[in-house]
Amino acid sequence: MAGRRTTSLVVVAALVAVCAAAASVAAQQTDPPPPPLPSNYHIMTPGKYKRDQQLACKDDKTNKPSCSAKCNKRCPNQCIVLCPGCKTFCMCDFYPGVSCGDPRFTGADGNNFYFHGKKDQDFCILSDPNLHINAHFIGKRNPAMSRDFTWIQALGIRFADHRLYMGAAKTAKWSNDVDRLELALDDEAVSIPAEAGARWVSAAVPGLSVTRTTAANGVRVQLAGVLDIIASVVPITEEDSRVHNYGVTDDDSLAHLDLGFKFYDLTDNVHGVLGQTYRSDYVNQLSVSANMPIMGGAPKYVSSDIFATDCAVARFAGISMVTAKAY
Repeated sequence: MAGRRTTSLVVVAALVAVCAAAASVAAQQTDPPPPPLPSNYHIMTPGKYKRDQQLACKDDKTNKPSCSAKCNKRCPNQCIVLCPGCKTFCMCDFYPGVSCGDPRFTGADGNNFYFHGKKDQDFCILSDPNLHINAHFIGKRNPAMSRDFTWIQALGIRFADHRLYMGAAKTAKWSNDVDRLELALDDEAVSIPAEAGARWVSAAVPGLSVTRTTAANGVRVQLAGVLDIIASVVPITEEDSRVHNYGVTDDDSLAHLDLGFKFYDLTDNVHGVLGQTYRSDYVNQLSVSANMPIMGGAPKYVSSDIFATDCAVARFAGISMVTAKAY
């Protein structure tokens, strides 16, 4: 009898192991949807209204009075507010590895730096064997300075044999209600309903999706296991132009992208303006105590066009990727 019980236990254990292995394989083959933005977030878009527009955050769990939040002056047109607590972030500050305004990046090491580039040129932001991202810069020349004021107008993203374009369309008079965000996959326009939360899922690329964070001018682009990008189209306001002498004209509001990046499974050979900060051997040689630490060496990062992989630090090989990993 004892021998039969032992045999039964062995059989049961074997069945459990087989079932567990099958469940593990199924879990690896099933790609759950990427996690949403925090449930307590609100996107605030003062836009054409007064600059000190505020949002009241209520705390339903306590009897504390509501607090009020307003967008930071560095991102007056749009920001994220987390309630309760009224914590406010610029859209591009939501992720480590960001670009805001006159391109200010936050490297993977947590340090901020500027990369001015040059107007009307393309620069390699990140290059890895399976992922390459170029940024197209627009700008204005300030006669009192030796460089251009620059902003990122578009991204050209290469992965495997696909090309994803994300850009801000040129616009004269800015309106937050008019969508100026342009998206295209392999030269085919990506169309998404104009409502917050609307989601497009690619039929051609497994794991690629685009979700609107606002009804216009804001999206989250996700490629499972590879990248997660928050992008917002914002203008240079008349006030900012006046204060900083940006030179905004009636026929161009200098619409550009504020960006937040997350990357997954980068190799240790990754390079580019931002990409190099993800290397284990990266040593920050910038003056982090300076008011404006500047990443130089622009010629190393110049690309011949928005999708070119011919910058001096290019690593892209166009290899296939596994995109079935969960975030």
